[in-house]
Amino acid sequence: MKADEPQNVCKESTYSTLFNAYSKTIFNYIYYKFGNEEKANDAVQEAFVKLWENCAKVAPEKAKSFLYTVANNVYLNVIKAEKVRLKYADKSLKTTHESPEFLMEENEFKAKLDQALNDLPDNQRSTFLLNRIDGKKYVEIAEMEGVSVKAIEKRMHLALKALREKIEGI
Repeated sequence: MKADEPQNVCKESTYSTLFNAYSKTIFNYIYYKFGNEEKANDAVQEAFVKLWENCAKVAPEKAKSFLYTVANNVYLNVIKAEKVRLKYADKSLKTTHESPEFLMEENEFKAKLDQALNDLPDNQRSTFLLNRIDGKKYVEIAEMEGVSVKAIEKRMHLALKALREKIEGI
């Protein structure tokens, strides 16, 4: 490689080195969160696929952070989908004494909230969900994402602002 050539992970040997260095630790990180080997393997695989797809944009020294972020986002999306499935599964098993109007409004609100969450940029959504759903502190999220606590505070501020704008009553 020439000295003036940009460093990225498109070179197969660099990509392979990164895979060997990080695949097991990322697997463990996600496995500890999921408690499910198959989901952890899927998250690791998806993270490395995304790294390859974006190899020209990712410098080798940023690859570790990129991989953890992608794997974590995969985890959050799966958890979010499972929570939605469980919520609707529970509703079909329970009888309710709520009026049909109330139930319709509640479903509309949930749909609005889901859409508002989906519209957030990935980093804001993951920060919001890690904090509000997983109960992670800003310091923990900053460490996981490889950014400063100030960056996490800014993400949360922007996420909350965007959610407030899209949904009245939050």
